[in-house]
Amino acid sequence: MNPVSTAPAIFIVGATASGKTAAALELARAFPVEVVNADSRQVYRGMDIGTAKPTRAEQALVPHHLIDAVNPDESYNLALFLRHARETITDIQARGCLPLVVGGTGQYIWGLAEGWQVPEVAAQPIIRTRLERMAQEDGPAALFAYLNRVDPEAAKTIDPQNLRRVVRALEVWEFSGVRFSAQRRRSAPGFRPHLFGLWVPRTELDTRIDARVEAMLEAGWEAEVRRLLRSGYTPELSAFQSTGYRELGAMAKGTIDLEEAVRLTKISTHRLARRQMNWFRHSDSRIHWTAGMAQLIEAVRRVIPTSLG
Repeated sequence: MNPVSTAPAIFIVGATASGKTAAALELARAFPVEVVNADSRQVYRGMDIGTAKPTRAEQALVPHHLIDAVNPDESYNLALFLRHARETITDIQARGCLPLVVGGTGQYIWGLAEGWQVPEVAAQPIIRTRLERMAQEDGPAALFAYLNRVDPEAAKTIDPQNLRRVVRALEVWEFSGVRFSAQRRRSAPGFRPHLFGLWVPRTELDTRIDARVEAMLEAGWEAEVRRLLRSGYTPELSAFQSTGYRELGAMAKGTIDLEEAVRLTKISTHRLARRQMNWFRHSDSRIHWTAGMAQLIEAVRRVIPTSLG
């Protein structure tokens, strides 16, 4: 059997503000790991503070991959992530190190761990613009109803409020003529995935989120958003639909004030955390939930070769 196909890859999953970055850095002190980012927003250059991207100092402690992969006006999707992540994991294993996949984007995590085969349909600007116009004119619910008619299986896995994903599913279907849900074949992932979850009770998580939003603002998040806008990136971009960037972008345009932007950002981040918790359920037996760093390190040590531990 191909040794690479049975080599382990460690996944650290959980909701936003659950401590995934801190856990990755702690594991890097115990094992020869390299981090593979599985956060769909940390791929964008210049969007550092609001995506809770590991700092330069943190990235210097352990190699990080798939961070700052594209500019905010460039397309990045699940198919690209899967190709890049698989190539990166193969390279990490060839160096004798342990891949450490870290992130809260459920599609990215499960697509990689379960070996989804997703066709790389490039962005179709004409189709996308028409679908987005439909959402503006008829409302997001109407667009989701359209998806439910043509691909009910895809609709079951997509949050009706996540307009970007609804548009993408319809875009792929309209361009290729094949339902989005039917294009997700599975095969062996090429490694042995071990998923470890960081569980934080909901009330504590909400408190953490609110505190982190305030800390991000103190760290210069508003200035970061204004700098992106001055660089020519517009609030209509997919990247700017990220939690907080949407709200602070509206503030920068004068639509709302800072106080309202902060309030809405906290609310939307709470909602994001709920959606992530639906992807990573505490009852999911595929995920080993841990309480504390010592338990996490010991659990990881049990599933990796002694040469890496």
